[in-house]
Amino acid sequence: MGLRAYIIKRVVYSIVLVFFVMSLNFVIFELMPGNPIELLAGSGRLRPGQPEEILELWGFLEPLHIRYGKYLVNMLSWNFGYSYLSMTPVSSELTGRLANTLLLVGTATILSMIIGILLGVIAAYKRGGIFDSVSVVASLTTYSLPSFWMGMMLLLAFSFGLHWFPSAGSIPATWAQHWPTPLWSTSLFGTQIIIPSFEEIVGRLHHLFLPAITLTLFSYGGWLLLTRATMLEALTEDYVVTARAKGLKERTVLLKHALKNAALPLVTSAALSFGFLLTGAIITEQVFTYPGLGKWIWDSIAYADYPVMQAIFFVIALCVIIANFLADLVYGILDPRIKYG
Repeated sequence: MGLRAYIIKRVVYSIVLVFFVMSLNFVIFELMPGNPIELLAGSGRLRPGQPEEILELWGFLEPLHIRYGKYLVNMLSWNFGYSYLSMTPVSSELTGRLANTLLLVGTATILSMIIGILLGVIAAYKRGGIFDSVSVVASLTTYSLPSFWMGMMLLLAFSFGLHWFPSAGSIPATWAQHWPTPLWSTSLFGTQIIIPSFEEIVGRLHHLFLPAITLTLFSYGGWLLLTRATMLEALTEDYVVTARAKGLKERTVLLKHALKNAALPLVTSAALSFGFLLTGAIITEQVFTYPGLGKWIWDSIAYADYPVMQAIFFVIALCVIIANFLADLVYGILDPRIKYG
């Protein structure tokens, strides 16, 4: 089977999988216990008669098969309904929190991958030495410590102690009254394109530093250990011995020969990491009161906000499916021995 046929087969398989995930997502939330309308009514947030209006608005009074059909249409059209808690469209709130999560978790994931893979390559090359022992122990330590504890220690030291970094939020509180003027702004095909000013970039990075460092410290150890294990196996292969016999530089042998052939497990792990990127960092975002998708998931669980949870779980599953599809294609590029079949 050629590459084109393989891609078509994987696309069809992914589409079927998306519909299966959507159906499972619908069934799970149909079977969820409790009644969020009663929860909201008991909190005094709803006026008399409004629960009946909400039931009709969200289609709870219609038969199951009609609700399922509307649910499929809404999911595919990115119309996730209204949040039980904020009474605002889920899609609009999702857009606002998505940027914060991509900035935080994306930065931490990329940093942890770069640091972990590079240190893993060096640890494998210097196996049995002091650097290998120290790096493995350090990675196991940070990987084992609870992320919320590391976050609180960083807050205690750098926020409440030294006052170097803020303790909460993603932007300075003063921006609520006066947002920094963007460096450049234009509209292209109905889309607003904005280049932020230096003040805005510095302000966001100032709030991003502590939670990003927490996530990086927590996750880089897994990459280091995985890279070290795959590299130790690759360094004993005949092609590495041949490359060294040809007189190639050790850096070339490590990066272009050993690491390339040991990268398949790393690609799988990277695909899963980026696939679950939108889950946010639930605990870390809660510790730093960071307004991302992770904190949104926490709040939606606490208040039984089913439309929010349903939308987020669907988007997460969609990202995982796409990430695994891309990983399958990368396998063939990295390793010519893999045949599409």
